[in-house]
Amino acid sequence: MYPDYDHLQRAAKDHLWMHFTRHSSYADSDVPIIVRGEGAYIYDAAGKRYLDGLAGLFVSQLGHGRTELAEAAAAQAKELAFHPLWSYAHPSAIQLAEKIASYAPGDLNRIFFSSGGGESVETAWKLAKNYFKLTGKPMKHKVISRQIAYHGTTQGALSITGLPPLKQQFEPLVPSTFRAANTNIYRAPIHGDDPEAFGRWAADQIAVAIENEGPDTVAAVFLEPVQNAGGCFPPPPGYFQRVREICDEYDVLLVSDEVICAFGRLGHMFGAERYGYQPDMITCAKGITSGYAPLGAMIASDKLMEPFLEDGAMFAHGYTFGGHPVSTAVALKNLEIFEEEKVLENVRGNEGAFRATLEKLRDLPIVGDVRGDGYFYGIELVKDKNTRETFNDEECERILFGFVSKQLYAEGLYCRADDRGDPVIQLSPPLICDQQHFDEMEQILRTVLEKAGQML
Repeated sequence: MYPDYDHLQRAAKDHLWMHFTRHSSYADSDVPIIVRGEGAYIYDAAGKRYLDGLAGLFVSQLGHGRTELAEAAAAQAKELAFHPLWSYAHPSAIQLAEKIASYAPGDLNRIFFSSGGGESVETAWKLAKNYFKLTGKPMKHKVISRQIAYHGTTQGALSITGLPPLKQQFEPLVPSTFRAANTNIYRAPIHGDDPEAFGRWAADQIAVAIENEGPDTVAAVFLEPVQNAGGCFPPPPGYFQRVREICDEYDVLLVSDEVICAFGRLGHMFGAERYGYQPDMITCAKGITSGYAPLGAMIASDKLMEPFLEDGAMFAHGYTFGGHPVSTAVALKNLEIFEEEKVLENVRGNEGAFRATLEKLRDLPIVGDVRGDGYFYGIELVKDKNTRETFNDEECERILFGFVSKQLYAEGLYCRADDRGDPVIQLSPPLICDQQHFDEMEQILRTVLEKAGQML
């Protein structure tokens, strides 16, 4: 047991305000306390080992305990612990910006650093509005995003988010955001048996939303390569190519929100590369440092930078810790290890085996769909496989949260059970994982889901 465990428990309950947490659930039980990580595993204060099936929170690409990253942080802190990027620069930020630009598709050569994903999304929306004001189209300020999509918790990013239950308690939010259909083909309202036709229909709903608002008022479309909330919706064939055509037709910026999907999650540095489309901006964070320090970025095209190169122009936006020297030094080392250890190749080489292993769970009556790409998967749970009937609120509470979520953890698998949309289990393991880890996930999931099915 971790030293002074009882004190930690008391202090956690008395002082620590955890994120997205029902604190009442710990009134009569201990708060899980994670104290150590090694490779693809984390350990709690009692010494019990868990497979990190969510990479922390879609973050720990290289796994835990990488001393090289810790040493890079320490070396930078000794040399220059902090300096802002407000009219000054420092070497690790410059070098990282150059490195990211070398990976980014097309002319996405301008890197604006933030502290994390929500700030990156805020930056992208502010840049879109500012850009159009400077280029003679001041009415273009609105954003189109997708139903159930999650883009962050800050006021602007939450406004772009398509999850009403997450937004209601914080309204009124920033106005001028609108929703279009997502790419959940499992529950497609039309063309569910024809992926290409469904993809065309789903993309065209973005054009409908732009027309409904007036093209001269819409600034940007925010889309994830694989939508996270709702349980991993990959794009149908041709979807992003059609979205690009629509954005070009209406002079709307395409923002690829890759806070989760960038840096190897889909087997490429960026999801846009995997699916073959050219965004005007990419927002990213999480895997950029494998979680060893907080960092995010907004990557913009040269075109979007041009108005800000005019004499006297300035993008009046920034963050104290955006591009922090320690974080950027860690990110540089992280990307160096990506190349040395061929991390992207590992994902591409093993993603078929990961999919095939999870597909085995389809024989369970409670498993309706298994979907995703790379090392990013969702398993949708259903009451009836033939009708695809979903859980009601009571069943979600009793089975998904009351049993599945807790039991997966008790069996040694840390992952996410979620009902933003329909009930799903999400898996996003470290990018170093291989067949032994896939098998361990499948076995634990099978044990728990067999019992959960009996509760329906």
